[in-house]
Order: sequence, then C-alpha cells, then structure tokens
Amino acid sequence: MTSDDGDVLPILHRATVQEDWIDYNGHMNLAYYVLVFDHTTDALQDVVGLDAAYREATGCSIFVVEAHVTYDNEVGLGEEMRVRTRVMDVDEKRLHIFHEMYAGDDDRPAATNELMILHVDLNTRRTSPFPDAVRAELERLKDLHSSLPRPPQAGRHIEIKKKL
Repeated sequence: MTSDDGDVLPILHRATVQEDWIDYNGHMNLAYYVLVFDHTTDALQDVVGLDAAYREATGCSIFVVEAHVTYDNEVGLGEEMRVRTRVMDVDEKRLHIFHEMYAGDDDRPAATNELMILHVDLNTRRTSPFPDAVRAELERLKDLHSSLPRPPQAGRHIEIKKKL
C-alpha cells in the first residue's frame, strides 16, 4: 500500500491489541483478527447505508457466506491495527470485499480478510436485492477501488502443492 492509497482506501476501523487477545504463542490469537475484520465490515455497512437504522427500518441485513483470512505478520500486545477495505465486486444481491490490516508504528501488513456477502431479508431468511442507493454507492466504491492493483491474496485458495 502506498501513502496515496489512503485517499482511495481510507481507514475504516482501528483497534488496539488487548491483553486477553494474546495467545500461548505470545501474539494476537487468530480469532481476534476475525473480530477486528468483523468490526470493519460493520463500519463499511455504516458508510454505504446498511447501518442499524436501515436494518431496523427494512428488516434486512447482510450475511457472510464465505471468508478467507491470511496472516502476514505477527501483531503483539498494545499494537494498533488499522483496516482498509476495498469493494472487489457487487451485483444485485452479493458483495465481494477485501479487508487489509496494517499494524504497529511501521504500518506493516498484518492480515487480510476476503468476504463474500449476501443481502438478506431477515423475515424470509432469503436473499434480496440491495436498495438502489446502497447498490449505487457500492458500485461507486468498486469503480474507485478498481484503480488499485489487485491484492495478491485475493481469490486464493488453500492447497498443498504437489511435489514434482
């Protein structure tokens, strides 16, 4: 990430590693990375109009249906984390986002989280289209973020490559 990316990808969420987040290996436990990413997804919802007032008024929300996390560098007690989010793609009912976490005074890459999200009517528990204004804002963000290089972790899958 370059310093110029902050204009295109502002920090959506900040958190500081708490003592009870540290595991027996002496670094932040993997579950808390996901917690920080989840709070960032909530912040994105607020930005695009899927906030608490929207959920209350419409009975609609979002569900994560697929998630992939990469851990790039250890994060320790008391370190601040900053998360930026890019909209990779969006359609009528689905949203593909990519969170990038940076940590410490050196702003080192700490982790990434790629999500596939569905817009859901909570009364029927079925997918439903995003409202037009939300979809337009997500499309605007997608277009803005498409100017950045695709993250190398995006679209990856887990495998043990076969030895030749």
